[in-house]
Amino acid sequence: MTGPATTLPRPAHRDGNVLRWLAAYTASVTGDVIYFLALSWTATRTVGPSQAGLVVAVGSLPRAVFMLVGGVVADRFGPRRVAVASDATRCLVILVSAAVLVSAAPGLWLLVPLALVFGVVDAVFMPAVGAFPPRITTRDQLARLQGMRGLSVRLSNSLGPAVGGVVLAAGGAGGAFAAGVLFAASLVLLLAVRITPLPAPTAPERLTTRQELGAGLRYVRRHRLLAPLAGVIGLSEMCFSGPVALGLVLLAHERGWGASGTGWMASAFSVGAGAAALWFTVLPRVARAGRGIVVALLVTAVATAALGRAPTLWSAVALTVLIGLAGGTAVTLTGALVQAETDPRYLGRVTSLTTLCTLGLAPALFPVAGITAQLWGAGVFFAGCGAISLLAAALAVAAPALRRAELQGAGA
Repeated sequence: MTGPATTLPRPAHRDGNVLRWLAAYTASVTGDVIYFLALSWTATRTVGPSQAGLVVAVGSLPRAVFMLVGGVVADRFGPRRVAVASDATRCLVILVSAAVLVSAAPGLWLLVPLALVFGVVDAVFMPAVGAFPPRITTRDQLARLQGMRGLSVRLSNSLGPAVGGVVLAAGGAGGAFAAGVLFAASLVLLLAVRITPLPAPTAPERLTTRQELGAGLRYVRRHRLLAPLAGVIGLSEMCFSGPVALGLVLLAHERGWGASGTGWMASAFSVGAGAAALWFTVLPRVARAGRGIVVALLVTAVATAALGRAPTLWSAVALTVLIGLAGGTAVTLTGALVQAETDPRYLGRVTSLTTLCTLGLAPALFPVAGITAQLWGAGVFFAGCGAISLLAAALAVAAPALRRAELQGAGA
């Protein structure tokens, strides 16, 4: 008599449940890209460039302000419920806006509330969607899933502007906002995703939002791995969530490489980051994730500092590919470790904190980039970015739990 057969877990790229989540995420991110393009285009045409900047800023502010609260909401109500509600809200709001635009000219009366709603919903959606991976796949597949997610982002950022441009040219602003059908597709796919339920608490506590947020922050602060990891994520992403893109423009202008030089370097960065995402997608297993983060940050530091001294455009392009490859590796491994090490009950709050570290510190460097390039040259700015990456690597080395972290086997 034979015992019951054991079924090995499927690799993430062959798991239909994971692929449904990935398709939903891709549709939602692409919809976000098209929405942002349509909002900027409509605001510029109807209220002028100066007020268009105000509309975009109004949309960005609630995302930063409510991000941590969004993590509390995701943990309290569950990631799928929150993500589904977010997609439903965005779909409804954008389709109603499209209907209004058919019969009325857009103005601040429409664009400002629309931007505000999307900013708040994004602040809730991002922690919720980030809490899915540990509950739809196994620990050893999280790096692969992060690689797949990276490819999804690259696809969305490439496909979204192209689709948005075509829709804008063909149907005007109303047709562009009708791209909310992508949020509807994401909604349908998310409803079909199965997630592992959490065990019911033995004695459920009734906590306020502020108390739950405080509990999440204390959880990170006291965690031997997550505390230094949050610092590493904040430092490593500080230069690469926008400021380096501005730095590439400043470097090309300083060296006389023109707009085409900026385009070559920006494309090279995307190619490198995409290659890193693809590599982790097909890699069977990741050994020594902590050491991989340290090496990736060191390579990023050296290549970034060298970019500011690149003698030719093609040497700069080669260095930018390397920066994208190393930076993409660090992003994938840090993201996978966050998901692997966090107690699922806190995952929404931890995801919101790391997302805020990623997006919240970068804007401070935009004016610094311009002032530094004007006073001392773009090379000094890139040297400073390299020093920040080096500091992130030093922090990772100084934390034994992070330096020795693994993605294989049971969680800590």
